[in-house]
Amino acid sequence: MKWKKGKIGEHCEVTSSKRIFYSEYVKEGIPFYRSKEIIELGQGQVISEPLFISQHRFNEIKKSFGIPMPGDMLLTSVGTIGVPYVVKSNDVFYFKDGNLTWFRKFDNILSSLFLYYWIGSKEGFQVLNNSTIGSSQKALTISALKNIECPLPPLPTQERIASILSAYDELIETNRRQIKLLAEAAQRLYKEWFVDLRFPGWEETKIVDGTPEGWRCGRADEFFEITIGKTPPRSEKKWFTSGNNGIPWVSISDMGVAGMYIFITDEGITKESVEQFNMKIVPPGTVLLSFKLTVGRVSITTIPMCTNEAIAHFIIHNPKLAEYTYLYLRNFEYDTLGNTSSISKAVNSTIIKSMKFIMPRSNILEGFSAKLSPIMKLIYNKKAMCIKLSESRDRLLPKLMTGEIEV
Repeated sequence: MKWKKGKIGEHCEVTSSKRIFYSEYVKEGIPFYRSKEIIELGQGQVISEPLFISQHRFNEIKKSFGIPMPGDMLLTSVGTIGVPYVVKSNDVFYFKDGNLTWFRKFDNILSSLFLYYWIGSKEGFQVLNNSTIGSSQKALTISALKNIECPLPPLPTQERIASILSAYDELIETNRRQIKLLAEAAQRLYKEWFVDLRFPGWEETKIVDGTPEGWRCGRADEFFEITIGKTPPRSEKKWFTSGNNGIPWVSISDMGVAGMYIFITDEGITKESVEQFNMKIVPPGTVLLSFKLTVGRVSITTIPMCTNEAIAHFIIHNPKLAEYTYLYLRNFEYDTLGNTSSISKAVNSTIIKSMKFIMPRSNILEGFSAKLSPIMKLIYNKKAMCIKLSESRDRLLPKLMTGEIEV
């Protein structure tokens, strides 16, 4: 079905924010978002480096210029372009000018949710990509975005399409919230047993130099086979694959998106590159730890994978050790490993292999695993469900956007 098209700027206001200066940041207050935070929100992640402006400054802006309202859309417009975010009913924040473009005051011809999904389609992203300026860093200008043409089916059709697709997103969001609650429950139990030392039998256990009697303290590589990833030469594209092709190749960015369990990666590598560069393929259940640039991200592999050189592999031979190892590494104080002002530059693979690791008695590990494994299994299943829902939505999206499937 062919739908008429229209310029986005004819059906909503395309604008930016009031400029906020670095000197106006405060330690707490109203969240202030850049592209980075909008991308994290869209992926269901916790904001990694929160910024804030004062309530007073926010109120001034709200009164004089307006603030993002439910149904408005923001679009990343510099660097990583084309990531949209529709403001939710409970959102209260302001955002950085230039980084993000603000779409608001939609008329009765174009739905913001329909525009959101169209931008997320292959066609929409391609149109945006063709509208960028700049060579070293791509950018979308307000004037270019105003003149972009998008499909304009009748508004009830737009709303129906958005409703079908948002049903998938709502299920994904529900699963993400449940994953967050389950992860918090796992963290609480870890803290009770191994930080507060209120594990079963703690009353009769002596503490020697801060460690329960019978527990072992040593270097990490005394307890694990620890290997490090590699990166084939970037200049030779033949070693890399995209999508689901090849052997999944984990980056620190992939770990940030994945959280506890990592199922998919942005890139893969060929079998030939594994052989050529003697790269380690780690088995499912391996605990990954990032130790360069971003130190301390931890994920568990779900299928055989390779990683880049900034990630260490803690290969688990005893399944009852997996939950404890993951949470131990998640809670480790990595700033104790470096002796420079920049921990991201101070840590290397030698330091990771020699880092302090405390190994509880086997009966404690078995008891902890018995309590944690059902929680971890639920997290695994819900994460897998999120991926399947995303894949189903993404297969459906272009068919709805082109009218191949009538609604």
